[in-house]
Amino acid sequence: MVVERGEIGAAGSGANAGSLHAQLQHAPFVERGVSWARAYAPATRFLLESIRLWRGLSDELGTDLEVSLTGGILVADDDDQMHAIEQKVAIEHEQGIDSSLLSATDLRELAPYLAPGMVGGEFCANEGKANPLLATAGLAKAAMANGARILTRTDLRALDGTDGGFTALTSAGEIRCKKLISCGGTEASVVLALANARCAPVGGEPIQASVTEAVAPLIGHLIYYAGQPLTLKQARAGSILIGGGWPASVRAGHPQVSGDSLLGNLAVAQRVVPEIANARLIRTWAAYVNATSTWLPLIGELPGAPGLFIGSFPYMGFTAGPLLGRVLAQLVRGQVPETDLSAFTP
Repeated sequence: MVVERGEIGAAGSGANAGSLHAQLQHAPFVERGVSWARAYAPATRFLLESIRLWRGLSDELGTDLEVSLTGGILVADDDDQMHAIEQKVAIEHEQGIDSSLLSATDLRELAPYLAPGMVGGEFCANEGKANPLLATAGLAKAAMANGARILTRTDLRALDGTDGGFTALTSAGEIRCKKLISCGGTEASVVLALANARCAPVGGEPIQASVTEAVAPLIGHLIYYAGQPLTLKQARAGSILIGGGWPASVRAGHPQVSGDSLLGNLAVAQRVVPEIANARLIRTWAAYVNATSTWLPLIGELPGAPGLFIGSFPYMGFTAGPLLGRVLAQLVRGQVPETDLSAFTP
């Protein structure tokens, strides 16, 4: 049984821009360095395995999720950015990531839509996109077809541990269960606090993304920029999704679109792909993304709270979702997970 405060996909599962990430993210690598990148290796392996599941998920669900893995390109427009990319690619090769360096000539041949001033970059073959609106709805439909119950517009008000299980007080009534998973995104820690359980904290960062009208095919890859935050990709319908983690505003606890971030994000997008200026913007939205201080996920049973589990994958939760669901199912059934979770202890 899933207790959902809103509608299916109304928070991060539907608000994210649908990127499927495999390479080490450039900004935290530059900020935190090689030691962080090596400590992140277990999460890298998790993401790569989850992307393998994404490849077959449309067939498994009988629903086209618009999964496309044409590769990701990180571009640079100066030598300092390229030096950092070279260091990052070397670490990625240690971790089994299929990535390679690109010269300016390589960029022009692989992605001629990029601005001519780019001096080089990186290509990661295992990256791409899926449609989060189709994916979240498709997974929910398949779950219900296999016996799951999903209670939407249902608030969790209290949570008590009992002998051999838990009692949850919700706006739909009382629910008793033997095992419970806190998978509430940015509020995973709030759920655990209701059960008086201690865990490494999960926070939330307000970010925003935008989408253009449908235009002719232009962007064939997942695009990043080493100079400033940016993700760019084009949906099958032709719309271009513009993101990268630009901060949103917060009002009364709710994320709101920031005009400054919108203008900054669009300016960077046009710097990297000049032709995007010909597309009209039709929507910008804000949402929270869950976060941990180390970027590492928290997956497993809570110490001192038998039967209580957490499943939280910061920043890359959409990419990690298929494997995260699978290993949580294995854990609550008392099975040995197919993936080593020792680095993700709560």
